[in-house]
Amino acid sequence: MPVRATPRAWSQNLTGRPPPKGTAPDSTSAVSSPSDPATAGNDAGGEDEPHSRHREALLGSTDKELKSGAAAADSVRTVPGTPRQRGPGGEVMDAAGGSRNPLPRPCHVLVLLNPRGGKGKALQLFWSHVQPLLAQADVSFTLMLTERRNHARELVRAEDLRRWDALVVMSGDGLIHEVVNGLMERPDWETAIQKPLCSLPAGSGNAMAASLNYYAGYEQVTKEDLLTNCTQLLCRRLLAPMDLLSLQTACGQRLFSVLSLAWGFIADVDLESEKFRRLGEIRFTLGTCLRLVALRTYRGTLAYLPAETLASRRGPSPARAPQAPSDTHVVPLEQPVPPHWTVVPEQDFVLVLALLHSHLASELFTAPMGRCSAGAMHLFYVRAGVSRATLLRLFLAMEKGRHMECHCPHLVYVPVVAFRLEPKDGKGVFAVDGELLISEAVQGQVLPNYFWMVSGYRESPPSLKPQSSPRRKSQQRPPPAESR
Repeated sequence: MPVRATPRAWSQNLTGRPPPKGTAPDSTSAVSSPSDPATAGNDAGGEDEPHSRHREALLGSTDKELKSGAAAADSVRTVPGTPRQRGPGGEVMDAAGGSRNPLPRPCHVLVLLNPRGGKGKALQLFWSHVQPLLAQADVSFTLMLTERRNHARELVRAEDLRRWDALVVMSGDGLIHEVVNGLMERPDWETAIQKPLCSLPAGSGNAMAASLNYYAGYEQVTKEDLLTNCTQLLCRRLLAPMDLLSLQTACGQRLFSVLSLAWGFIADVDLESEKFRRLGEIRFTLGTCLRLVALRTYRGTLAYLPAETLASRRGPSPARAPQAPSDTHVVPLEQPVPPHWTVVPEQDFVLVLALLHSHLASELFTAPMGRCSAGAMHLFYVRAGVSRATLLRLFLAMEKGRHMECHCPHLVYVPVVAFRLEPKDGKGVFAVDGELLISEAVQGQVLPNYFWMVSGYRESPPSLKPQSSPRRKSQQRPPPAESR
């Protein structure tokens, strides 16, 4: 059941509990749900915990109002720590060359919430941690609960988006995947994909939210602390452009990824740990241990277009195609890759990962070398022959982003703009933003600055250019010479 709310309607109920029955100004029955938002979440934690001092270096005018109001209400938590230092942010440009203003004040958002995501406490967390901050920041909302897989995809495909200033997705990364693909399936996809999105973490992995938290300058946090940080970003209303990964499969399927494509070890852990979903983030730790015991290899061929190669050959950016985005760097899968691509000969892999952002989960800082230039992504692969002990060390070090310092000879990293991966033995599956994709030839390329997300930093990523040295020289090693 969608629940509409305005900040004024609940301005006196900022204790972290859901509003009493009858206080919502109105409701409709466009989407039904077995849950009653007026009674859900009474056992949610955190409502009597005091505020910690927010970091002044990140406070804009909206944040100062939040801090003042939150201190008086003593309702929800902020996150301790200090931010990384940033230079002054600049105004970002949209794909058409114009600037994008922050969300208006007041604004009205559609919240799509998966009540079964993660540990199944998303609805309680919304009332205890999110709604009070939105009320203070003059953000009104309509709440819709998803009831099945691809429900959010269906909703945004049919929704009149003019009613909302932004779409807020409260779940894990899979729900953002649904929303973006639903927007791209609309007849007016070019306009629809420009509707700003916001990620509020309430799933198991929460990699997109963790990445946005990192880009905003916050320390790495998880659970309710990460949710509070991301809600603060929504209240600040700043927008930043995000890349989109366009994927094509051998069977002709076209889909889009907001985060990652994984094959091999990572995909197996992601999908096989679904049965432990109620454990929350620890499901991935358990799944990793189980898969290490029965370590597999996966035979295939990998090819990619390095970012520095494209930078030296790059011409004007192509215009968007009228019916669908144009993948200008790839050729049909039945054809060989272009001669300027790098080809990794057929061999056994432990994993292959194409990643758009810094985190693969809230506690997996997978790309410490920094955010890629617009139009590029991180490509990691691990060759067969790595020991179980070494692989375990890599994943343990990844929590703090120090895995590249292990200097593992089997681990290869390279920034790319496009790739092709062809499984040869039928083993393994693909995981796209955590969602299952059958194991067949797949290729993808990055569509730069393709959609907007609520973020703490308005500066667009740099234009694609040859890669310079990373923050830590020891974190990036040149890939071994492959055939071209």
